[in-house]
Amino acid sequence: MRIITYNVNGIRSAAKKGFIDWLATNPADVVCLQEIKAAREDVPVKDIEAVGYTPLSFSAEKKGYSGVAMLTRIQPNNVVYGNEMLQSNQEGRVIRADFGDITLINAYFPSGTTGEERQTYKYQWLDEFFNFLNELKKERQKLIVCGDYNICHKAIDIHNPAGNKKSSGFLPEERAWMDKFFEHGFVDTFRHFNKDPHHYSWWSNFAGARANNKGWRIDYINVTENLMPHLKHAQIYPDVKHSDHCPVFLELAL
Repeated sequence: MRIITYNVNGIRSAAKKGFIDWLATNPADVVCLQEIKAAREDVPVKDIEAVGYTPLSFSAEKKGYSGVAMLTRIQPNNVVYGNEMLQSNQEGRVIRADFGDITLINAYFPSGTTGEERQTYKYQWLDEFFNFLNELKKERQKLIVCGDYNICHKAIDIHNPAGNKKSSGFLPEERAWMDKFFEHGFVDTFRHFNKDPHHYSWWSNFAGARANNKGWRIDYINVTENLMPHLKHAQIYPDVKHSDHCPVFLELAL
């Protein structure tokens, strides 16, 4: 099973930059998108279906904002749009698909970069999401949680840790949440295979950040520990450029 997570920063914008052509190369069995910024009726369904994928999307109530989607070649047994988190559902942040005994969750974590109010909500969301996962694990033990986490976990995951120690996305409280997340039975699949620095999944649009690889690793495909024996390969694709993020890939041998 090949999975990609990719914040496309607007699916219609990405489509204009060659996203559908890239999708036609069959990069994964399931492609999880965040920040699609499109109502369901505005998702380019026919173009996506024409290259072999079925789109499942969960949009924000606010037009042109947030939203997640799964583009899948594999028929899921069950799809759940949203969860018990009211504001999160209004912002279109979580979609779930069950494939046999494996549950894939695609989540777009809030950003706190626009100010204190959103940072406060980010902490609320993190607590609610953690509780949601703990409850879900009681009935669905094999979880894959992918998406734009909007958090760099460790200094190795950011190009300038000292200069960003007070930046949203690298705050001590956010990083402590990631510690807790991994301590409660999840595995960072990219770091499972890749221990070296300078691997990033998002770059600022300013000062040539991407060209100089001054980025942040904030996009993840994390799995419960019981899936570790099935991990086959993980990679980041910085040369795929339809967004300020790039795709993150995981292959499992199931």
